Amino acid sequence: MTSSETPKISALVVAHNEDDQLAECLECLTFADELVVVLDKCTDGSDTIAALFTDNIVEGSWDIEGERRNTGLETCTGDWIIEVDADERVSPELAAEIREVVTTEKYNYYLVPFDNYVGERLVRYGWGAAWGVSAAARLSRRGCKRWGMERIHPGLKLTAPEGRLTERMVHYVDKDISDMILRLDRYTTVRAHDLRQSGYIGSFGHNVRRIFSRFYKCYFGRKGYREGQYGFLIALFAGLYPILSYLKAHLEDR
Repeated sequence: MTSSETPKISALVVAHNEDDQLAECLECLTFADELVVVLDKCTDGSDTIAALFTDNIVEGSWDIEGERRNTGLETCTGDWIIEVDADERVSPELAAEIREVVTTEKYNYYLVPFDNYVGERLVRYGWGAAWGVSAAARLSRRGCKRWGMERIHPGLKLTAPEGRLTERMVHYVDKDISDMILRLDRYTTVRAHDLRQSGYIGSFGHNVRRIFSRFYKCYFGRKGYREGQYGFLIALFAGLYPILSYLKAHLEDR
C-alpha cells in the first residue's frame, strides 16, 4: 500500500449458533471494505443470515477458540482487521474513529474500550480476571496479531506499538443473572479441559486463595463496588472461575 492509497479494512465475525443476533451485528459493519464470517459448528440459521451480507463465509469445526479466530485473521485480506463478536455492536462513532486511525502509521494495534451490558444494565466497572473485559485489542494491522491455542480465553501475541481508541464497542454480555451462571458453567467446563490437557491442574489450596484475590481485584482494584450488587456478582464469578475449573478437572474425567 502506498501513502496515497486508503487502507482497506476487513471486519471479522466468528460465531457459533448466533442466528438470534447475527444480523444486527453484521448490519453495523457495512463501513468495512470486506466482511469475513467464520461459522463454527453452526446448526441453526447463521449461515443463511451471513450469506445476506457477504460471500466470504468460512464454515468448519474447531475445538480451539484461538485456532478458529486465527483462521478468520488469515482469511481477511484488508490492511487492517476489526474483530467483532456476534453479541457486540460497532456504533457509527466507533466506525468513524476506526476509519480515521487506520490512515496513520503510528500504531500496529488498538485497544477498543467496551460498554458491557447485563440485560439493559450498563456495567462499566469490575470486569477482568477472565470474567469479561473493559477493553480489548480488536483493531490490528494485518499480521500483527495472533491468538493462542487455548479453548477458552486464548492468549494473544501482538506486535507493538499499542494505541487506544476513545469510542466504545457495545457488548451484550449476559441477558440476566441466570445467563451469567450458565456462562460460568460453560467457561469452567472448557477451562477444565485445557487444564487436564496441560498435564498440570494446579492445587486446591492455591485455587481457594484465588477466590479472594480475584474477588478483591475486580471489586476493589477494578472498582466493581461502583456497580452495586452487579459489581459484587461479577467479582464473585471471577473468584469462583479458577476453583470451579480446578474441581471439574480434578473430579471429572470428561
